[in-house]
Amino acid sequence: MLGLTPLELCYCGLVLLAAYGLRGSTGFGGSVGMPLLALVVPIKILVPAWTLLGLVSSLAILGKDRRLVDLKKFLFFIPWCALGVVVGLYFFSTLDSRTLLRALGVMVLAYAAYFFWTTLWPTAEPKPAPKFVSPLAAWLAGVVGALFGAMATVFFAMYLDVKTMAKSVFRATVSAMLLALCAGRGLGYWAAGEFTHEVWIAFAMAAPVMFFGIWLGDKVHVRLSEAAFKRLVCAVLFVCGLPLLLR
Repeated sequence: MLGLTPLELCYCGLVLLAAYGLRGSTGFGGSVGMPLLALVVPIKILVPAWTLLGLVSSLAILGKDRRLVDLKKFLFFIPWCALGVVVGLYFFSTLDSRTLLRALGVMVLAYAAYFFWTTLWPTAEPKPAPKFVSPLAAWLAGVVGALFGAMATVFFAMYLDVKTMAKSVFRATVSAMLLALCAGRGLGYWAAGEFTHEVWIAFAMAAPVMFFGIWLGDKVHVRLSEAAFKRLVCAVLFVCGLPLLLR
């Protein structure tokens, strides 16, 4: 990390600011920054450092929003996601990851298009998604988390069915889910000895920018109407779904 040029450091700062600005305003979407940072930061340093950033950013958001977490949704998510992790580990060695990524990309973009359509012609009482969608989305979050890491958060929005949730409840619950995911992944990296000296340096360099991004995102979140918030989530889903489709 200390070997990066000033231009590369500025690039990393801008990516972090944009990624965690999204995170602070919507509760997810920060994962779009990881593949961009991978262009200049070694993956062995980036992945554990990104896990630490995800853990701390979730704690920062939950510091004042913890009472807004939908505990029923959160607790229902855990076993389905764990099952998805097991299946994802199996798929990791047996399936063509590129084909699977493209299929998931189509699914995310289709959901984002449907969700955007519902924001243009809202009903007085938004209809909840079919009952099978929540366990399927939680399972897919586990599968994608095991296979590809950061992109699992895309399926959090599908699981929570954001069109039926208040924006503050959605952001708090996504942050609680991401906290659990990062804590589990972090324990694995710690057991494997992946939190090296360079990882902690990278985390220390990135943390101030991450906090500033979350602060800016929170200011945006407060000012957004419910309809504008939902459209922003749609846009983030599109941005996250395209890389899956194009890999």
